[in-house]
Amino acid sequence: MTQPIVQHFFDEPTNTFSYVVRDPDSQACAILDSVLDFDYAAGRTDVRSAEEIIQYIQANDLTVEWILETHVHADHLSAAPYLHEKLGGKTGIGAKIIQVQEIFGKAFNAGTEFARDGSQFDRLFEEGDTFAIGSLEGRVLHTPGHTPACLTYVIGDAAFVGDTLFMPDYGTARCDFPGGDARVLYQSIQKVLALPPETRIFLCHDYKAPDRDEYQHMTTVAEQRQANVHVHDGVSEEEFVKMRTERDATLDMPRLILPSVQVNMRAGHMPSAEDNGQVYLKVPVNLF
Repeated sequence: MTQPIVQHFFDEPTNTFSYVVRDPDSQACAILDSVLDFDYAAGRTDVRSAEEIIQYIQANDLTVEWILETHVHADHLSAAPYLHEKLGGKTGIGAKIIQVQEIFGKAFNAGTEFARDGSQFDRLFEEGDTFAIGSLEGRVLHTPGHTPACLTYVIGDAAFVGDTLFMPDYGTARCDFPGGDARVLYQSIQKVLALPPETRIFLCHDYKAPDRDEYQHMTTVAEQRQANVHVHDGVSEEEFVKMRTERDATLDMPRLILPSVQVNMRAGHMPSAEDNGQVYLKVPVNLF
């Protein structure tokens, strides 16, 4: 398999890894799961994390062909609009974004100006779709369970799994958000674990499991099948669903879920300004 060049960027406040994936035979690249810095207490955004990616791309004279999201993130805001403005490239996400927009459009009482058809993105990917990064071919696995719209992008020997899997010592994604489903997640993970054992798996997050002092962003299919604490070979679907459901019941909501979902369901754009010219993000009381 072709081995793309992968550069990771880490945002420690949200424990998020973003990536630039490069075609080794050209200057073409894609950006995955970017971060817009957000000070929740002050309601203020910043582009420090995005600028790191921009500086890397400009220093290496790269051409951005895609700005991709693995899903509608609930733990950080996307910097896709800023990167698109500065670097070009087409935006993409899973076609089931429409379901997520419908769920959260109702939750946040978004008005008619909020289109629920995925039109904020340039491309809505379905299972089996392919796309090009220079001479590299990427293909799409629909891997829902954490959210209905989750994708895994398989590019050469690299798989970008979003929140579906974490490092083997940490486990798997939660499934208790609206539209999540532990049984569906188990089935999705089996698609990823059916990839060749040497496939590199690039993670969207790491939280440093107990007894591990360093953040890690990459593992392999073989390592996951052997050692993932939630879903290694031999764990049945029923065992996984029981574990995941019980564990999810103990988890707090992500700190940035309310601002993140409102922005990310709009492809990283803020809601429209109100009649005083000010943009607002809503906090629904006692809803979640």
